[in-house]
Amino acid sequence: MPAIRIEHLTKTFGPVRALDGLDLEVEDHSIFGFLGPNGAGKTTTIRLLAGLAHPTSGQAWIAGLPIGQDQRAARQIGYLPEEPAFYPFLSPLEYLDHIGRLFSLPALQRQKRTAELLELTGLTQVRKRRIGGFSRGMRQRLGLAQALLNQPRVLLLDEPVSALDPLGRKEILDLVESLRGQCTIFMSTHILADVERVCDTVGIIHRGRLLVKANQGELLQRYALPVLEVEVDHGQMPALEAWLKELAAQPWVISSTLEQNIARIIVGTVETDRQKLLAAALQAGLALRRFEVVRPSLEDVFLQLVNHAEEKP
Repeated sequence: MPAIRIEHLTKTFGPVRALDGLDLEVEDHSIFGFLGPNGAGKTTTIRLLAGLAHPTSGQAWIAGLPIGQDQRAARQIGYLPEEPAFYPFLSPLEYLDHIGRLFSLPALQRQKRTAELLELTGLTQVRKRRIGGFSRGMRQRLGLAQALLNQPRVLLLDEPVSALDPLGRKEILDLVESLRGQCTIFMSTHILADVERVCDTVGIIHRGRLLVKANQGELLQRYALPVLEVEVDHGQMPALEAWLKELAAQPWVISSTLEQNIARIIVGTVETDRQKLLAAALQAGLALRRFEVVRPSLEDVFLQLVNHAEEKP
């Protein structure tokens, strides 16, 4: 039985169709990365799974229990919104005890579980401080602790690291990774590097529809096209930008991106197109610091699939 099953889920807000017949299954005990551009339907899906909104049509199940029809489904879920809100006058000890009471946990179980989660999230030393003085990273860790308090079978994380600095992102991702095998984690994000790091399975959503779902290795094998990187000195940046614009007209170039002085170019066939690309670079007068075939990334697959979906009517 999958941990999450979604069938023909649709959600409209007036004329806007946020979800358009979404079908999805998430295996038990997997860490599932739910990817999509802004407005693709990621948060809407999570809110429906959490029981915080009702679908226009369709149905979803958590651990075989229908959401919105069986109160037992809600007890199988832990939920961390993108911006968790707290009572600022409470301490982490008081707040987690309050959440435990909402789940009707006995006093001894609340105390034991609270101590475990404060230790897991690194908040033991600040357990009696007021939450109002916490940093964004500390609040996010406390939010993760409250989402885990009821030992959920499914943990829903909505953009858990989007507003954190690099250190805060690492701390939260380390926590997520430490939960592997303990529950099913459904994590929405638009930060592809984070998905590559912690997720074993990936789903890409666009305009409320699922484009693809597979494990990372399968995605790269099925959809990744050859990638060539061209690196030049910083002084040649204007020439590199002009060359990429000219290159876009070539039928053998799928797409290209530029980050500082490095161009990543996706081509159709690496064996033949590598020679064409090198000749074109030299003809443009670029003094190359580096020219090599690189391993395609999840970002390359994501951009390819979303750009293809954008081209459809």
